[in-house]
Amino acid sequence: MSKSMSVLQIMALEHARVIELPVPEPEQGEVLVKILAVVTCNQYDLHIYEGRPMLDPNQPVDFPQPPGFPGHEWVGEVVQVGPGVTELHLGDWVCMPGGKGRGRSYPGAYAQYKVLHESTAVRVPAGMEPLKLAPVEMGACLAANMLELKAMNAIEGKRVAVSGLGPAGLIGAQMLRAEGAAEVIGIEPNAKRREYALSIGVVDRVINPLSEDGKALPLRRGGSPAVIDVGLDCAGARASAQYLMDHTREIVSFFAVQREAYSFEGWWVGQHQGLKVFGTPDRHPGCGDYVVRRVKSGSIDLSLTVSHTLEMAEYGQAIQLIKSQQALKVVFFPNGPLT
Repeated sequence: MSKSMSVLQIMALEHARVIELPVPEPEQGEVLVKILAVVTCNQYDLHIYEGRPMLDPNQPVDFPQPPGFPGHEWVGEVVQVGPGVTELHLGDWVCMPGGKGRGRSYPGAYAQYKVLHESTAVRVPAGMEPLKLAPVEMGACLAANMLELKAMNAIEGKRVAVSGLGPAGLIGAQMLRAEGAAEVIGIEPNAKRREYALSIGVVDRVINPLSEDGKALPLRRGGSPAVIDVGLDCAGARASAQYLMDHTREIVSFFAVQREAYSFEGWWVGQHQGLKVFGTPDRHPGCGDYVVRRVKSGSIDLSLTVSHTLEMAEYGQAIQLIKSQQALKVVFFPNGPLT
């Protein structure tokens, strides 16, 4: 193994390049992982590349960004174990789902290699198609919402809707179907994304909220059986959230990052009286375990979220494809495609 590696680094506003760094050595409790595939986290990548805070609007985006950042959805192979490692072994394939363990993770995953503490990793099936595994971290984020809805008996037998048929919505729709939803409805203004979701069978029907049919969908106060039972928002836009709240009978779960104020009209006004809403719960170890079980069983296919393959040096092109909604997730193979 070479002593140096290629790493992507965002050096300045809308400027990234591939640099060379030493391959890190694993320390106590850590493993060195060879990155097999890494995919974009579209909103995160777009915000950082354009110098906009992803979460806290008061937190500035500094340049240069740390090496390999913001790459965090990946699958890799353990190629070296540090002292004190007991759970992972050479040759294991792992992902880092979040909400599990703590310790160093360096560099970001837009790199050929990274080190991480073994407590933060989850073992995944070695030899599986990497595109089915790299988005596990996003799946674990959605699993937090899904497990909360499941605990509320809010999926099985219900008519559920997913607003936003980008990568998160495609995963959420599959999870809802796997949990026994009676019908999965996709809500999406982008025609190509509606067509794609139907073509791969993750939704039963689609609604364009901007169309006449979308505008004619009965409001929740009407008591019509056509009203959605449970909604999952994967778009984050105010219009998306409001549409779901206005047309959902029981519960709306917000997955996407909220960037605008939503208007909830409770008892006095009456539009949303009796509607339950909640945001994304904190991830915990069970979230990663849940999505890995689903991937192993074949009940969800995370590769359906990946539309383009590029080289790390083409990161700027990937961002433009994402921004224009021509791409879903973009995958990079830092060490070359598996043969």
